[in-house]
Amino acid sequence: MAVRLVHCRDIHRAYRLLHARNGLLGWWPGRTRLEIIVGAILTQNTAWTNVEKAIRALRAARLLSLRGLRSAGLPELEEAIRPSGYFRQKARKLKAFLTCLDDDFGGRLNRMARPATPELRERLLAIWGIGPETADSVLLYAFNRRTFVVDTYTKRVACRHGWIRPNPSYDDLQALFSRHLPEDVPLYNDYHAQMVWVGKHYCRTKPQCEGCPLKPLLLGRPPEA
Repeated sequence: MAVRLVHCRDIHRAYRLLHARNGLLGWWPGRTRLEIIVGAILTQNTAWTNVEKAIRALRAARLLSLRGLRSAGLPELEEAIRPSGYFRQKARKLKAFLTCLDDDFGGRLNRMARPATPELRERLLAIWGIGPETADSVLLYAFNRRTFVVDTYTKRVACRHGWIRPNPSYDDLQALFSRHLPEDVPLYNDYHAQMVWVGKHYCRTKPQCEGCPLKPLLLGRPPEA
């Protein structure tokens, strides 16, 4: 396993510094459980601004419901979610999710919410087109489960600050944060949001450390690009 021992205060302090700058960020956007799930699938490989356009289009076409998504043909669904990019693949992913929901949970999201987290995670990962980040986003934000979501920003911040060795796996990164944080849904929710924020504004592909709340954690050494 690539996880190395770090002082808990490193990860705790990072959150405190980000929270002091931003307060609670209130992520994930979504009016309903279904909208959150749809957003988690559509946000793959695109910016959230594009997902918002696709969500608005789905709502305008009256497709943002289980009935609407089921009844829509692939061409109609593809056209609605076109702003999110990779729209043909994502339309198939949405249909694959619905197939799982209908076949395994009687077509009801409240039934999907019943299994224990490890079982539900495996069910989600078995759906075509849903990987660990999407599955964990669904678990945390749609089903309120204690699952830490790892994304590109989280990996970048953790590696640059020496919390973990380079090129860690998804599971290693998730274990790093889960090991050092209490199992608290609101904390996991906001920590992920803070990682997204700092990744977009400062910890970019080319680091912009001046003014970053996490700069004190670098201990005088420049981050690796």
